[in-house]
Amino acid sequence: MGSKFWKFILKLFGWKFEGSFRPEMDRCVMIEAPHTSGWDFILGRIGIWILGLNGRFLIKKEFFKFPLNYPLKKLGGLPVDRGNRKNGIVNQVAKYFSENEKFTIVITPEGTRKYTKHWKRGFYEIAIEAQVPIVLSFIDYKRKTCGVMATFYPTGNYNEDIVEIQEKYKYVVARHPKQFNMSEMYWKQD
Repeated sequence: MGSKFWKFILKLFGWKFEGSFRPEMDRCVMIEAPHTSGWDFILGRIGIWILGLNGRFLIKKEFFKFPLNYPLKKLGGLPVDRGNRKNGIVNQVAKYFSENEKFTIVITPEGTRKYTKHWKRGFYEIAIEAQVPIVLSFIDYKRKTCGVMATFYPTGNYNEDIVEIQEKYKYVVARHPKQFNMSEMYWKQD
């Protein structure tokens, strides 16, 4: 199913998509924020289909059990052991980039739908390790709009880059705004 079909589906629910495919999206880390609801996955996945990408995403390995394992793999899911901090996920995902001419990984920088004080830095480290750009995508419930807004090329200075990246999300409204804490995002990151 093509881009027009998925835009039509969004329109049926009163949503629209902003942005378009750019060549750098074939090899990038795409962050999707804010992430406060399970609906974010559905809207984000539709956005990936609109862009014509085969976007992959990381999901807790616990979900890869029957009957969810097959549909999750078909949708682009890659199992990850979130409980093991030494699992080398950055290197694993960077390896996917080295093994594939086209590879887009979609990551929610909060790492959870719950309130979090800081974004996790794994998406940034993956982009640095794989030497790929970070594409900023969004889901704005106030405007009922999802899409892509910018491409960011990381410099290696996380503390400066994260402020610039998060600045782009300043006016994006989450489904559950109290769980998307932009007021504290600019504090020094962990």
